[in-house]
Amino acid sequence: MAWTREQMAQRAAKELQDGFYVNLGIGLPTLVANYIPENVDVWLQSENGLLGIGEFPTEQTMDADLINAGKQTVTARAGAAFFSSSESFAMIRGGHVNIAILGAMEVSEKGDLANWMIPGKKIKGMGGAMDLVVGVQRVVVLMEHCAKDGTPKIVSECSLPLTGQAVVHRVITDLGVMDITAEGIELIELADGVTVEQIQAASGVKLITALAS
Repeated sequence: MAWTREQMAQRAAKELQDGFYVNLGIGLPTLVANYIPENVDVWLQSENGLLGIGEFPTEQTMDADLINAGKQTVTARAGAAFFSSSESFAMIRGGHVNIAILGAMEVSEKGDLANWMIPGKKIKGMGGAMDLVVGVQRVVVLMEHCAKDGTPKIVSECSLPLTGQAVVHRVITDLGVMDITAEGIELIELADGVTVEQIQAASGVKLITALAS
């Protein structure tokens, strides 16, 4: 009874506030653009130089020359701005982006993030994740709770190369929502039909929670 990918994206969209400048990572986080609440006006930013990304295009609205940092075709909303990637990274490094919603391979109980490579596997490049996690004001991770082989992705210490240390504020998975605190990872919300025992069994660390089973 875990959340679907669409439900996860819909929950992550609730993290956005009116007027926010937002960066969405490749993969699952890009779905968040389709669930932004009607009463919330945000500006989606991409590292390759676009501020004002709209919803994913239809066949009628698709422009092959208009892509995001993950090389997906996108649309541009009214008032969108195009600029160089250097200016885009200046926005990020200057602290002008309010929130980044990123995918992850591992998150530690200290808020360490590993999301850019698995040793021995081919990658397209480092991307902008390392700049994002230290430059934006808040980092939310959106990911499946476990890897495809069933191993936990929330761990005591990351075994994969780190993107950043102590950078994650909140984690949203198919099983629930957790905050990184000084005392550890606090479970603050369960997905529909998921119990505390189920999410604990799928986690690599002891979760702090006051939620009823």
